Amino acid sequence: MKAIRFHDRNDLRLEDVAAPGPLRSDEILLKPIFCGICGSDLHEYAHGPIGARRTAHPFTGASMPQILGHEFSATVEAVGDNVANVKVGDRVSIQPQMSPKDHFGRKGWYQLSPDFAVVGFSWQWGGMAQQAVVKDYNVFKVPDDVSDIQAALVEPAAVAVHAVDRAGISPGNSVLITGFGPIGALCAMAARAAGATTIFVSETNEQRLAQVKDLVPEAITINPRNGDLVQIIQQHTIEGLGVDASIECAGVEASVNGCIDATRPQGRIVQLALIPERVKTDLLKLVFKDIDLRGVIAYPTVIWPRVLELISSGHFPVERIVTSTVAMEDGISRGFDLLLDPSNREMKVLIDLR
Repeated sequence: MKAIRFHDRNDLRLEDVAAPGPLRSDEILLKPIFCGICGSDLHEYAHGPIGARRTAHPFTGASMPQILGHEFSATVEAVGDNVANVKVGDRVSIQPQMSPKDHFGRKGWYQLSPDFAVVGFSWQWGGMAQQAVVKDYNVFKVPDDVSDIQAALVEPAAVAVHAVDRAGISPGNSVLITGFGPIGALCAMAARAAGATTIFVSETNEQRLAQVKDLVPEAITINPRNGDLVQIIQQHTIEGLGVDASIECAGVEASVNGCIDATRPQGRIVQLALIPERVKTDLLKLVFKDIDLRGVIAYPTVIWPRVLELISSGHFPVERIVTSTVAMEDGISRGFDLLLDPSNREMKVLIDLR
């Protein structure tokens, strides 16, 4: 079968690989439908290995070369003897995190387990292939009114919903989103679904800034290179105090400090973007403003049905962030390589595996 495999930094190949063998009792054979190219996939390709491993993973035993793809929808082709939650023919959305049944695994906080793994990074199979194998707890049946494209976007949508939860956003709140890539866009949409009534988006890329109005028309857009972020936010918040919450999705020092300056006293800041280098900031501002600064990584696995319900209800139209779908044969050139080009105009690219 065909699969897109990561061999090493800047070495991604579409190649023939052996099809899956017999299933274990708790495993499911899938036929992927759509698979998203995530920022973490791009980092893996351009700067990795990061999630993929040169040596066997302690929990799954997986090692490079690695089939990529952790944001995908699929059809069930076969099930192991003990699988009871889905049947052959079901459409499913994949929750890609895996964990042993340790303290965090039992609670559904797989991403906090020291031995956690991810389908498409540290498990033998991934969604960028004609077939994939996962565990029974990795699949959730998709309602009839959720499309295959929407089902492939539940994973990044879950990241956004969890960030909004951590930000404590409730009806009537104001929120600042810094960075308007796919996750920033989903955070803005999730904040609106949670009841935020004043949404600010800060972005230095004018092309991305123009996309805000298509996805969140009521949002107030700010390019901090051209305008005073804090002053603009003060003009649109109660008594000029600042936003109730900020979600940092840009991953740069200036955005972190912008969030601190723009958030009201006793507000909340969620750091969602990964920043590999140390950041210089004024912690006295956090102290004197009595602000909560919260880290967030991935999501609790129990969030999946809730995200599916949000999408099904129409309150969270995640499919609107998709700007292109490409065939598997074009996944590297018109997917990965294109997205890594700074001049590209794409927001979200899905690989069509049909």
